[in-house]
Amino acid sequence: MEQQLHAVSGTAPRHNGAEIPGATFSITELADAFGLTTRAIRFYEDKGLLTPERRGQTRVYHPRDRARLTLIVRGKNVGLALAEIKEILSLYDLQDGCETQNRVAVGKFRKRIAQLREQRQEIDLQIRTLEESCARLEAQIERQVKDAGQGVAAPKVAARPAKTKKLEKAIV
Repeated sequence: MEQQLHAVSGTAPRHNGAEIPGATFSITELADAFGLTTRAIRFYEDKGLLTPERRGQTRVYHPRDRARLTLIVRGKNVGLALAEIKEILSLYDLQDGCETQNRVAVGKFRKRIAQLREQRQEIDLQIRTLEESCARLEAQIERQVKDAGQGVAAPKVAARPAKTKKLEKAIV
């Protein structure tokens, strides 16, 4: 029980730089440390991303669970799907020095980078289009204000046919 520590600092419990063996965390401690809700952590557990030890109804999280949660949060922050994160995490125990895990992760990261660059191009195009539209409309407003100041009447809109007016009333 003395080895059970709080994760308030946001790092795994350590003594003289070494992780303390047997240190555990409650779901509330992890939620607080990562700025998550306990519901989110249970959701990750339901999806098979975390597998805490159970002591009765209590979930007991170990440093490995905390490390996995760190990777889950980082993956979500960069836009990876939970299935992608799960795939990367599942490769940890292959006994190959994490080579396969790292290769798969790099492949997914490169794919995500390409997606983000494509999104950035689309966003840049949307911004340019909106800026051009704003400039055009602002110039039009400026001309209208200038014309109004010189006594130039705004162009009149043609009257709508009676049929259109009746149709509008019927719709409303």
